[in-house]
Amino acid sequence: MTQRTLGEWLAYLEQLHPSAIDMGLERSQQVAARLGLGRPAPRVITVTGTNGKGSTCAFVAALLQAQGLKVGVYNSPHLLRYNERVQLNGVEATDEQLCEAFAALDVGRGDTSLTYFEMGTLAAFWLFERAQLDVVVLEVGLGGRLDTVNVVDADLALVTSIGVDHADYLGNTRESVAYEKAGIFRAGKPALCGDIDPPQTLLDKVRALDCPFFLRGREFDLEIGDRHWQWRGRDARGGEVQLRDLPLLNLPMENAALALQAYLLLDLPWDATHIAATLLATRVVGRLDRRAFVWQGKRLNLLLDVGHNPHAAEYLKQRLARTPPIGRRLAVFGLLADKDLEGVIAPLLGSVQSWAVAPLDSPRSRPAGELEMALQNLGAPATSYASVTAALEAQCAVATAEDEILLFGSFYCVAEALEWLARRSTEEAAHGITG
Repeated sequence: MTQRTLGEWLAYLEQLHPSAIDMGLERSQQVAARLGLGRPAPRVITVTGTNGKGSTCAFVAALLQAQGLKVGVYNSPHLLRYNERVQLNGVEATDEQLCEAFAALDVGRGDTSLTYFEMGTLAAFWLFERAQLDVVVLEVGLGGRLDTVNVVDADLALVTSIGVDHADYLGNTRESVAYEKAGIFRAGKPALCGDIDPPQTLLDKVRALDCPFFLRGREFDLEIGDRHWQWRGRDARGGEVQLRDLPLLNLPMENAALALQAYLLLDLPWDATHIAATLLATRVVGRLDRRAFVWQGKRLNLLLDVGHNPHAAEYLKQRLARTPPIGRRLAVFGLLADKDLEGVIAPLLGSVQSWAVAPLDSPRSRPAGELEMALQNLGAPATSYASVTAALEAQCAVATAEDEILLFGSFYCVAEALEWLARRSTEEAAHGITG
C-alpha cells in the first residue's frame, strides 16, 4: 500500500468519526491501553483556560528548556501547519514523524473510531514517549474534564482564565465552564489558577481533591508598571519568592506570572536574570504579534491577535490602551458564526477608528455583511470585503507609518494574514526589495 502523506492522513482523520467534536475519554482510553501508551514523560503539566493557554504553555516550556530539560509541547489549533501542534525540544514534529504516529494509531485503534482531535492527541503522546522527554506541557483543546488530553494525570494542573466560550459544550455560565476546566485537577497534586475570581465550582473541586492550591492574587501575583513589572509567588514549602523590575513582555504578563508559579513548584534552579531573559525571548505566533512590513513604499505596522471571545477582547482592549499608535488604529476583522459578535466588538469600539471586515475561509464563518451591519449599528465605520486579504490590503492602502493595523478575531483570520505576509516576503526577495 502506498504510504499516505501528512495531508492525506489529515484528510483521512477528518472523516474517521461521525462528528468533529465528540466529548468523552472512553474511546481514547481504550486505544491508549491497546497501544500501551502510559505517561508521555515523567512530569506532565496540563494547561486549560478560556484564553491564554498557548502563551502559558510557551512560557512554561521556555523556562524548562532553559534549564536543559527535554520538553515536549502539545498545542491546538495550528495556524499554518499541523506540525505546529507537536513540538519536541522546541522543534516541530516532522511530516514523517506524524505520519508514523498516525499509522501506529490507525492500526492500534482497531474498530474504535476516533475524532480528528483524539487521533492527533494520542499521536502526540506516542511521539512524546519515544522521544524520552523529561517534561511534557499539554494544552487542553476544549474544556478539560472530557478533553482527550485529560487521559493523562497531570503533576501540575493550570487554569489560565475562566470565561464563557464554547457554550454548546461547556455551558453558558462561568460556573459550568469552571467545573469542566477543574476536571484536569488530580487528588493531592498542585492546582494553579490565573483567574483572580474563580467560580465556586472550581474551588469545590480543589477542596474535594485536597489539591495544594495556588491562586493569582493570593499565593502569587503581579504588578505591571509603565516600564517594568513585579512578581511574587510561593514555593512548595510556602516560602515567598519575588522578582522585581522585570522587562515588559509582548505576550500577556498575567500568563507569564502563572507560568512562573508553575516553574517555582518544580524546584528547579532560580536565577532572576536568566528567568527574565527567557520570558522576554518567548514568542507565540499570532498572539499580540507585532510585525513591520513595507507596502507600496510605506513602512506599516501590523498587530496580529487570535482573540475571538469577549474575555479575549476585553484583555486586548487593555493591552491596546497601554501602547496607543501615534496615528489611527485600523482593524481587519473576521469571526466564526458561533462566537459572541457583540461581546467581541463592543470592548474595542473606542480603540479602533476604522473597521474592514471579511468572511473567513471556513464554512462556520459569519458573513461579512453581518459583521458590517453589527458594527454600523454600534456607530462604528465599517466596510466589508470579499476576503481577509482584500480587507487587509484595503487598510494598507489608507494606512500611514504612524497608524497601526489590528488584525484579529479568529485563528483563520490570522492564518490568512500570515500567508499573505509570507507571499509578500517571497515576492520582495525575488525582486530584490528590502524593508
